[in-house]
Amino acid sequence: MRPIGAPGHMGVDYEERVDFGRLRSYRLARAQEALRTTECGAFLLFDFYNIRYTTQTWIGGALGDKMIRYALLFRDRDPILWDFGSAVRHHKLYSPWLPDSNWRPGFLGFRGAVAPDAGLMRDAVTEIVSELRAAGVDGAPLGIDIVEPPFLFELSRQGISVQDAQQAMLDARVIKSPDEIMLLNQAAAMVDGVYQDIVDVLKPGIRENEIVALANKRLYELGSDQVEAVNSISGERCNPHPHNFTDRIIRPGDQAFFDIIHSFNGYRTCYYRTLGVGSATAAQYDAYKQAREWMDAAIAAIKPGVSSDVVALTLPRAEDFGFESEMAAFGLQFAHGLGLGLHERPIISRLNSLSHPLELQAGMVFAMETYCPASDGISAARIEEEVVVTDYGTEILTKFPAQDLFIANKY
Repeated sequence: MRPIGAPGHMGVDYEERVDFGRLRSYRLARAQEALRTTECGAFLLFDFYNIRYTTQTWIGGALGDKMIRYALLFRDRDPILWDFGSAVRHHKLYSPWLPDSNWRPGFLGFRGAVAPDAGLMRDAVTEIVSELRAAGVDGAPLGIDIVEPPFLFELSRQGISVQDAQQAMLDARVIKSPDEIMLLNQAAAMVDGVYQDIVDVLKPGIRENEIVALANKRLYELGSDQVEAVNSISGERCNPHPHNFTDRIIRPGDQAFFDIIHSFNGYRTCYYRTLGVGSATAAQYDAYKQAREWMDAAIAAIKPGVSSDVVALTLPRAEDFGFESEMAAFGLQFAHGLGLGLHERPIISRLNSLSHPLELQAGMVFAMETYCPASDGISAARIEEEVVVTDYGTEILTKFPAQDLFIANKY
């Protein structure tokens, strides 16, 4: 089998690359099929990633948590999107896959900045009810993924019963098409290159935040559409893991790890690497070796048809690396799905998978993470690999060397 490709980003006539028309059709069909498995007549979607998955639209990330965009997904007709301001006119000009009448202006109040008493939510629900009636599904429950309490109260006041749509939408998004996997691979390839840039400058005297600035600059130059976060952690800050960055000056012999989270055409990375700065101690090498052994054992267990608890059992118990419970250690030894969202299905960990396992299937893509504190009490190793489950096993999208502790600018 040929490996999964990561072709250039341009559209060309001499290679088959991402087919965005096929991608849009696949995503909408998956979402509508998920809707048809429920008793809901329609889904009302506020989750930014569900909106992109079903309407194939995206606007600035600054509006992503404001709860003002919403889409109505039907079983057998085009979805309707209520969007922010002039974005509606833009969709009409540049997004011809929906009728002009399905792109509509909408505004609910910026998470309470405009009080519900102003009537914006009342009017929005009234319009939604009229669309449900026109589709003949006003008597069925309405599925919702996430919602503001006043909007939920207004739905109830107007006689709409509500069910959870998020579970069905996450089920729809869990199996990635070849186009989605190619986009995920292209996004990972961009981070491969950024890690080489980090290695080149990772010397005593550079600060953690300067590495973050470098990563942001290079990712946007390479074509990223959103750098969601960059963790940059070094020296005594490695243990315990703070999940952030500071202006700490990196010093000789530090262990440093980084997590680069960005998206290309919406498809995300979560990509840790641990590096030594100039040199490394025996304790640092030992921690890295253990983190790598945990990673390799988990990847070896991943196959189509395998239950997620089998993979979770390859990971260390919380007590094995210094935590009192699986809840306290959560996020250090686990896997999480990648796609339009950073944390999709499957989530594989000892916290949830032992009691609620799921079957791994070809087409799943997830990031596998391990962490091991060093015996010196301050250093730690952090590794993450992005894994594609295929019919023939697994493929790893994250290519920057991670089998052994990489020493940057070795003395």
